[in-house]
Amino acid sequence: MERLPIYVFVIFVTAVLLAVYFFSKASKSRIPLVLATVWMAFTGLLAWFGFFEETQVLPPRFLVVVLPPLLLLVVLNLTQNGVKWLNRFDLNVLTKIQVFRLFMELTLYWLFLHELAPELMTFKGRNFDIIPALSAILIYYVVLKRKNINYKILMYWNIISLSILLFTVFNGVLSAPGPFQQFAFEQPNKGILYFPFIWLPAVAVPIAYYSHIISMRIITNHLKS
Repeated sequence: MERLPIYVFVIFVTAVLLAVYFFSKASKSRIPLVLATVWMAFTGLLAWFGFFEETQVLPPRFLVVVLPPLLLLVVLNLTQNGVKWLNRFDLNVLTKIQVFRLFMELTLYWLFLHELAPELMTFKGRNFDIIPALSAILIYYVVLKRKNINYKILMYWNIISLSILLFTVFNGVLSAPGPFQQFAFEQPNKGILYFPFIWLPAVAVPIAYYSHIISMRIITNHLKS
């Protein structure tokens, strides 16, 4: 991998670690912190030894990063204890945590400048993740800090922000080198295959969509009451 400025690594890793910390804080439990630590060690070691750099295989090795967080979320939403735990999350923290996506945007832009990601994965292209990142604090102070919280507005914001995230992930998958690549062949989305940037899809993206989905569950409970 091309040598990147040290500040790229420092800012990216710091942002991911802070996201993990605040997500754990939102859960009012140490469970996410423990799971994230193990998961980061596992995926980090695989990336360090080049496991994800072999892209022309089926099934794609990248599924090792994508599937476990998704399966865990399904299990949590289908089990009684899982649902009880999700309902105890702090909605305020889950909203503010989305600010960390701004630093993921900066990371992708720096990777683009060093030919490790396509322009379409940046705010100059098709990546609109900067909108949820910058609007999270506004939503927190304008909606959540009010005496009478407008849960409908909060729900709409979460739906739109989650949709933007899914659109970004869709573009990320189709621009990454591998059997499913559809565009960005001249400069593919390969930076995320290396350590420590594997934590963007392995940790940062799951924290973002977990936070939205859990928030929507909590909001739905408030709207029903």
